[in-house]
Amino acid sequence: MPTLQDRFYQPAFDELPSSRPLADVTFVVVDLETTGGVPAQCQITEIGAVKVQGGQVLGEFATLVNPGGPIPPFITALTGITEAMVALAPRISSVLPSFLEFARGSVLVAHNASFDVGFLTFASKELGIAWPGFPVVDTVTLARRVLERDEVANCKLGTLAKLFRTETAPSHRALDDARATVDVLHGLIARLGTQGVHSLEELQAYTRLVSQAQRSKRHLARGLPHAPGVYIFRAADERPLYVGTSRDLRSRVQQYFLTSETRSRMGEMIAAAQRVEAVTCAHALEAQIRELRLIATHKPPYNRRSRYPERSWWLSVTCEPYPRLSLVRQPPTDRTRGLGPFRSKSAAQQAREALYAALPIRQCTARLSVRQPSSACVLAELGRCGAPCEHRESAAEYQKHVDVALGSFTNDPSGVVESVLRRIEQLACALRYEQAAELRDLLAQLVRVLVGAQRTQALADVRQLMAAAPVEQGWELALIRYGKLAAAANSATVHQVLPTFEMLTATAETVGPEQSAYRSNETAHLLRWLQQPHIRLVHIDGIWSCPVRGAGRWEQLLGKLSGQTNY
Repeated sequence: MPTLQDRFYQPAFDELPSSRPLADVTFVVVDLETTGGVPAQCQITEIGAVKVQGGQVLGEFATLVNPGGPIPPFITALTGITEAMVALAPRISSVLPSFLEFARGSVLVAHNASFDVGFLTFASKELGIAWPGFPVVDTVTLARRVLERDEVANCKLGTLAKLFRTETAPSHRALDDARATVDVLHGLIARLGTQGVHSLEELQAYTRLVSQAQRSKRHLARGLPHAPGVYIFRAADERPLYVGTSRDLRSRVQQYFLTSETRSRMGEMIAAAQRVEAVTCAHALEAQIRELRLIATHKPPYNRRSRYPERSWWLSVTCEPYPRLSLVRQPPTDRTRGLGPFRSKSAAQQAREALYAALPIRQCTARLSVRQPSSACVLAELGRCGAPCEHRESAAEYQKHVDVALGSFTNDPSGVVESVLRRIEQLACALRYEQAAELRDLLAQLVRVLVGAQRTQALADVRQLMAAAPVEQGWELALIRYGKLAAAANSATVHQVLPTFEMLTATAETVGPEQSAYRSNETAHLLRWLQQPHIRLVHIDGIWSCPVRGAGRWEQLLGKLSGQTNY
């Protein structure tokens, strides 16, 4: 039963549904054939589309597309489309504008729409064509909402075509599949008519499947500003349940009550929420930083990051006569003896394996005595450890290996990198290419972490940094002290940037070197923001630099070796 607050709640204009009867809606049912399933790696080979309105076919669009490359044999076996068939076909750069003109002003329909629309939008982006932002209807989603499990075993197009007795059978050719999808769409809409769904807006709401209990809380978004910031869902006892961020607080919070939430436990969170608190921010960067801080402080139960705080791992060098590499969950107190954070334990283990391949550091976990020797393991016989346990190496000699590892953390990793590269060359000469490739990838992973750690530490050592980002409305300003965001503001014109920073300097949060956030997610987030090409550095108080012989100089080489173009 609707609550009293819900019954007398007057929706805002952006919540009021308009009436657009389905009989008056023009649908363009589209299907694609491609060389694979990933838009960034595969190409479109055929487009088929049917335009319908009120049950009548208004037109059809069909063409083969030259993918500009080979078609995998299994794709040819599935679709029947050969390389000879597409050799003289137009490229997607010629076909896509024609299709967009054919579909203009329509609602796109596809079976598993994320696949077809995903390829079309990716092609538009690659060609620099603005995607019109069509409303999209997915017949797979509709079928799952409308049909019972005892009617169909699954929602594949072939299965639905048999259920609705389509005139055209699906054949893995674009136009045939589009024609079959038209009949499936009409069959599903006929079923929806008996459930009171007669307009496009009702159809979209039906596919979102928003519960009445969820809708009844839409008043919680009332009064929130259309501004960037952080929103906090609070329980009856004011406990923070969930913290999120958005460029438009009101629009984002409304989505929780007007669209279906598929994330785990979000429905439970919305049911428990009694109030939504908004914290407006100058811009998106400030909102993201405040979100990180609020999650770290309150650990809301429905935020994934607060539910799994232990997912960060560090590689630490122990303090003992014969130090070893240890995996820990907290950053070491002495920043020079640790490396991280790693997103997972396996990533930390991979970095440790790369160090083991470069240096004869012991891999045993026992605490060794400088007086009483103990028996050596097989690694000593293989030459991968100097056997400090048997005192074949003195503590001073062993410390030299450890110093090379510690030096790679904060300064020069050349000793580690060059040693591993020599090992890779030896493996390749011995025709052990798989082991060489594995070691290469481990080294690349280690260098990535070293680069990130050294750059983050460098930012955390800067007393004060002023940076600005140009936006349509002017400039977004950020004042950073010792790796923490101390203040944020906006400037309408470039002439107001410096006066605004002067004001921020006087009123910003005080941050001292003892509060340096060099190990926090905040510093890493600020570093990613600063590394964007459009960011402008206004002023730096202090020195912001990385070691001249640091890990950064190995970045490009190892990026090529590991075959990562975005390294």
